[in-house]
Amino acid sequence: MPVSLDDLLGRLHVLALPMRVRFRGITVRELALIDGPAGWGEFGAFVEYEPPEAAHWLASGIESAYRARPPVLRDRIPINATVPAVPAPQVPEVLARFPGARTAKVKVAEPGQALADDVARVNAVRAVIPTVRVDANGGWTVEQAVAAVTALTADGPLEYLEQPCKTVAELAEVRRRVDVAVAADESIRKASDPLAVVRARAADVAVLKVAPLGGMRALLGIAAEIDIPVVISSALDSAVGIAAGLTAAAALPRLEHACGLGTGGLFVEDVADIIAVDGSLLVGDVTPDPARLAALAAPADRRDWWVDRVRACFALLAQTRQ
Repeated sequence: MPVSLDDLLGRLHVLALPMRVRFRGITVRELALIDGPAGWGEFGAFVEYEPPEAAHWLASGIESAYRARPPVLRDRIPINATVPAVPAPQVPEVLARFPGARTAKVKVAEPGQALADDVARVNAVRAVIPTVRVDANGGWTVEQAVAAVTALTADGPLEYLEQPCKTVAELAEVRRRVDVAVAADESIRKASDPLAVVRARAADVAVLKVAPLGGMRALLGIAAEIDIPVVISSALDSAVGIAAGLTAAAALPRLEHACGLGTGGLFVEDVADIIAVDGSLLVGDVTPDPARLAALAAPADRRDWWVDRVRACFALLAQTRQ
């Protein structure tokens, strides 16, 4: 259905979700939810993203709020625990928020930390969870990535190494030099050509996120053109965004790895509860709790900022439709 800006703004809820630990350098996650005629949508582009990039996230939120969900093939999705760059002694506390998870994704290459901190954190996770993947968010050079793989696999295997370096060429070089599978995230979701990393044979796994790619259908279209396994992950979404990710994962023809959709455990409070059962999340729509929407509402000045942002992004989307 056609979407007007006035209707969209009339359905907007701007929220500030407090986090248990610092993640991506933030302790409060700001985002906007859309109470749409087809369900709830989420617009959660990180605040530093300019409108050309953030517009993809708005397109995703509009899709969820105004369009029917794609058909699904499964009713539950296995998830990984997500471990921020916390000190090793804090790992058991973090993992306790992911009951039943058999896979963990561990953040590494945090600015201001050393490789020894990463090794200690990964080994603390291995003591609890058998399958470990690490995510460097492009924080290493090729040489640093190769050295990190040696150190991080000294005491056990890694399922894969996510986005060790920034560029596709660097990913390809790391992949040639290490025995651990390489996954691409930013090289797909931030690229003008999301398939370039696959054509360059720079990754063994594609990490896809609904919002940055413009919605569930856009993600599924990319997944259909990729001949490597896909992992659906969260972009630090609220329960509404997580529901979209679960739907996308449930619609994939094949799903070989646990998905990174358990990040709700990083919030002190979310707009709704999505409870993991035996390491999996159930697929289905999410309706936010009205009391939580009120309690988590962002201050008026931040709401105004997000409204202006929606206007700017909506104008860009309108241009692409012309």
